[in-house]
Amino acid sequence: MKKMITDFDLNGKKVIIRCDFNVPLKDGVIDDDTRIKASLKTINYAISSNAKVILLSHLGRIKSEEDKKKNTLLPVAKRLSELLDRKVLFVNETRGSVLEESINKMNDKDVILLENTRYEDYPLKKESNCDIELSKYWASLGDIFINDAFGSCHRSCASIVGIAKYLPSGIGFLIEKEIKMLGATLNDPKRPYVVIMGGAKMNDKIKVIDKLIKKCDYLLLGGGIANTFLTAIGYDLKSSIYDSESIEHAKNLMSKYKNKIVLPVDGYASNEYADNLEVKYYDLKNVFNDEMILDIGPKTIELFKKYINKSKTVFLNGPVGVSEFKNFEYGTKSLLDILKNSGASVIVGGGDSASAAIRFGYKDSFLHISTGGGASLEYIEGKVLPGIDAIENK
Repeated sequence: MKKMITDFDLNGKKVIIRCDFNVPLKDGVIDDDTRIKASLKTINYAISSNAKVILLSHLGRIKSEEDKKKNTLLPVAKRLSELLDRKVLFVNETRGSVLEESINKMNDKDVILLENTRYEDYPLKKESNCDIELSKYWASLGDIFINDAFGSCHRSCASIVGIAKYLPSGIGFLIEKEIKMLGATLNDPKRPYVVIMGGAKMNDKIKVIDKLIKKCDYLLLGGGIANTFLTAIGYDLKSSIYDSESIEHAKNLMSKYKNKIVLPVDGYASNEYADNLEVKYYDLKNVFNDEMILDIGPKTIELFKKYINKSKTVFLNGPVGVSEFKNFEYGTKSLLDILKNSGASVIVGGGDSASAAIRFGYKDSFLHISTGGGASLEYIEGKVLPGIDAIENK
């Protein structure tokens, strides 16, 4: 068991908290502040414990000077000030005398947010490659390190793994909640237990599918993953995306678990990814010409509903269509509505499925929406997450 923030005396200490403020921005404005709000419990605990709070996070990818301009954490500092109802001092650098002087002047309960940790990735990728010198430098700024960035725990970077090597360390309340929900609920689920998997490429999720199919009662598939299975059993979906490298694996799973795997029977198609196009409805046995199946249809929704409504636990990972386009949001929205009203304990496994749930208004409708995409999948897969592994044991 890992140490928690509650295991430390924070009074008067400089506490570095690694948060996940990797929020979507549109023209410099935060489009969704869910991840900021998810960190508030840990930050407020540190403030109430009279700590000097130093916050770190990444935002986007930094591969050029232009990326730095559009991926500054300044909008996050402003929003965080509103949510905490106190001034958050933003230091627009990741190291240097201005940062050091600002930290040295901190009083108890003060909060500082450093600039995007991935600024250190250009040009030398010091953050992502867990540079020793950078890790030691950031550690020198504080007395205690708390990791509360679950969505980055599968990455061995300086601000996640590096700092933990040089300071007393623990996890925050968000990571504690993620481990509890993803671990306990899915490892010992109430049955029937249904898993819904979507997304474009099966190859990205093979190990997760292999693990979950042994535990679940039914596996409902959508998106490119479903197309791969359908192609494996002889369907001709014309130009629809599927994972050719995973065909044999899909055949083997269908042979072994044919009573568990539930595939779409109809869908909506077009010949390109865009809105305001002619959308055609197909039985999946009769897709025409160069069309691509880009969403599941009403017969599939009714089929999936039968399994969902008799379930006690549901794990959803990945949208079942290209739901970022209005033409192809029907399936994902319909499923979310069925899940909301199903009475089951529903866990949404981060990434695109979490974004879709929030975007379509289901933010508070489920037992848990994970803040981690890749981290959630790797945790469920049984992998050791470097960011959690680096934290001290109790």
